[in-house]
Amino acid sequence: MAVASFFNLSSRSPPFPPLNHHPHCSPRPISIHNNLTRRITTSPTTNFSISPHSLNSLRNRPPPLVVVFSGDGGGGTIGNGGGDFGGGGGGGGDEDGDAWERNKSEAILALAEAGRSLDSIPKDLAAAIEAGRIPGSIVFRYFELEKSPVFRWLLQFGGFKERLLADDLFLAKVGMECGVGIFTKTAAELERRREKFTKELDFVFADVVMAIIADFMLVWLPAPTVSLRPSLAISAGPFAKFFYGCPDNAFQVALTGTSYSLLQRVGAIVRNGAKLFVVGTGASLVGTGITNALINARKAIDKTFAGEAEDVPILSTSVAYGVYMAVSSNLRYQVLAGVIEQRILEPLLHQHKIILSAICFAVRTGNTFLGSLMWVDYARWVGIQKIRD
Repeated sequence: MAVASFFNLSSRSPPFPPLNHHPHCSPRPISIHNNLTRRITTSPTTNFSISPHSLNSLRNRPPPLVVVFSGDGGGGTIGNGGGDFGGGGGGGGDEDGDAWERNKSEAILALAEAGRSLDSIPKDLAAAIEAGRIPGSIVFRYFELEKSPVFRWLLQFGGFKERLLADDLFLAKVGMECGVGIFTKTAAELERRREKFTKELDFVFADVVMAIIADFMLVWLPAPTVSLRPSLAISAGPFAKFFYGCPDNAFQVALTGTSYSLLQRVGAIVRNGAKLFVVGTGASLVGTGITNALINARKAIDKTFAGEAEDVPILSTSVAYGVYMAVSSNLRYQVLAGVIEQRILEPLLHQHKIILSAICFAVRTGNTFLGSLMWVDYARWVGIQKIRD
């Protein structure tokens, strides 16, 4: 029911404009025709004139072109996704300046159409608009999300805001993963263990508990984002500067005025891998700890069970699961969110939210089932789970 409500919530809103990568509107103030003038003040000294025709063309912009990597080696500022490390940040020079001006003009158009001012939106979003770091399509998406009480509440939290602005179906995808996780994990365990399923229920239980705890983070960490983070301090170290400029998803589409080098995209995989190692190890500690407690309780009640069951090795299982999350899960979910969903499905179906949600549900269900099969084989390969006769 929860997943269905997320689908309905997304489908009620008009289609959001796709993320903008190749804007065509002029960065200069747009003149007004037929004496139809609307203005919005971004500062005490700056006024922008708005054309209704320009607003419509901005809303109806076609889906973005697909460009997998951008390794131009530009020297953008740290606060704009660049830095001195990794060569990313967006082309540099006049080209960057023009892109940021276009972004700012589009964002002002979106504010004017909504009758809003910079003071009426969150400070981090307003700062990104003034710096020209986000295009008008992102501002339109923010206003559409605000219409829902659920999304309006979640937009108060920075992590949810950055992910929802990049993908309005993010919350539905969290529901998909957590909702189908327990069923697909159990089905995969049954498929792999077959007639030994009942004899290995302790392993099955540990696997399912670990998977459910980790499912949320597997959606959260590799999800594409619209970065609203403030600039780094000048005193920040080289590693902090490098990873600050890396995207949250190695394959995500870069907004206008921002580009990511190949090294920065690799850095995104490394950073998420380290986080998922910690998440996987922690989830496994909880899962195997609960499993051992249940096994010991059953041994105390049923003496015949004592010879059949053995404690699950907590430390080795936890480390092994952390490595599995950092490598297999990390790569699968990065490709799923950044390539399959954002670069392929979203441009094709951005105006058909129900169909898009259904296909995402099917793809994520298959990915979860595949991951469960791979975990059983991996656990047996490294020796933390043995086949019982």
